[in-house]
Amino acid sequence: MKMRNRVLLWLIAGYLFLPSFLYGQEVMGSQSQLELTLDQCIQYALDNGPAMQQAFLDERIGDREIKSSLSGWFPQITASAAGTRNIKLQQQIIGDQLITFGQNYNSSISLQVDQNLINRDQIFAGRTSKYIKQQWDQNIVNVEIATVVDVSKAFYDVLLTYEQLKIIDENLMRLQKQYNDAKSRYESGLVDKTDYQRAAITLSNTRSNKRRADESVEAKLAYLKQLMGYPVDANLSLDYNYDAMEEKAFVDTTQMMLPENRIEYQQIQTEESLAQLNTGYQKWAYMPTLTANYNYNWLYFNNSFSQLYDRSYPTSGLGLTLSLPIFQGGKRHQDIRIAELQQEKVSVEKQNLEKQINTEYKTALANYRSDLYEWRTIKENMELAEEVYNIIKLQYDEGIKAYVDLIVAETELRTAQLSHFNAMYNLMSSRIDLDRALGNIEIN
Repeated sequence: MKMRNRVLLWLIAGYLFLPSFLYGQEVMGSQSQLELTLDQCIQYALDNGPAMQQAFLDERIGDREIKSSLSGWFPQITASAAGTRNIKLQQQIIGDQLITFGQNYNSSISLQVDQNLINRDQIFAGRTSKYIKQQWDQNIVNVEIATVVDVSKAFYDVLLTYEQLKIIDENLMRLQKQYNDAKSRYESGLVDKTDYQRAAITLSNTRSNKRRADESVEAKLAYLKQLMGYPVDANLSLDYNYDAMEEKAFVDTTQMMLPENRIEYQQIQTEESLAQLNTGYQKWAYMPTLTANYNYNWLYFNNSFSQLYDRSYPTSGLGLTLSLPIFQGGKRHQDIRIAELQQEKVSVEKQNLEKQINTEYKTALANYRSDLYEWRTIKENMELAEEVYNIIKLQYDEGIKAYVDLIVAETELRTAQLSHFNAMYNLMSSRIDLDRALGNIEIN
């Protein structure tokens, strides 16, 4: 009976837990085959990328620094203790008697409480904390934008290499067939051996190009993984649609460029605000410092160490401390002037940044327009080269054209196809640079 119950319990446990275990294995297996889109790669990089992790750590460090600087407004409590063994006590003659003062042992325990009431350092820390936190937030946005740009370019670089590999594979199939046909014609005595020898050379060169492209894909995937913070040993498959990618290559070139949209400009504005506050802080050097304080002391003294702490003689006090700097040798005046010059320096940097942003926009716009024109031209040349190749291939099959003409046409077609994808990558990169120059990089 007990054995039957035990078997029944095992069957129920297997029914409850085994399906979930198998389902988990199935999900893990499906995830290992998961293909990531560009948006998913970007989101993964924003969550796990090394640059983003450092930016978040910097923000956490900055938050702790702000809290540390503001902690001066809270009461500062200090406890201390001391003990002394008086080797030689003080003596003094009073009248005709020698009087000894003090005890052989004395000790004290003190509790001190200080509270800042007026303190320019704490006032400055309170006023700047908002801008310092804003600086860290802007730094995160800046790193996010850089992450989106870098991951997008690396993603497109891998994809276009995949497309180039497809072209090379198609050329290999075509060249293999041409090699077989040329060899068959030579064996039949229709042509000399130079045709199939040329076909063998071209086929070998194309295989070498494929090997080089395969190796470059691995390197480019490794770089993309690095940007994403993706596990090095894990497989990374990409999901993309080349036609959709072509549609994303187009951007409105009539958009107005506003420096305020750039994160770099927003950062310099925050820095300018901090410089203004720093100038005010230096002018507060004439402000007095007012501190409230309270202390309580336990005093112990006795000629016998064993009885030292039998009785205490406490003292306590409550008071205010006012400190007013009167003359510091001109230091305050120089510090104020330094702060004003630093504020002026930030203003100059802001003006220069506006010009730099404008230059970046003009450069990005010019590159995009030229890359767009080049891509359209190369695409037309590719379509024309494909048409020429098809015609010459038919003529060669009919015996009208020589094999060398076919090789030239095939080489021109392959070159046009590879140039088309290179131009497409340049166009996508310049389009991303233009979006960045306009401040249009969106962070999901």
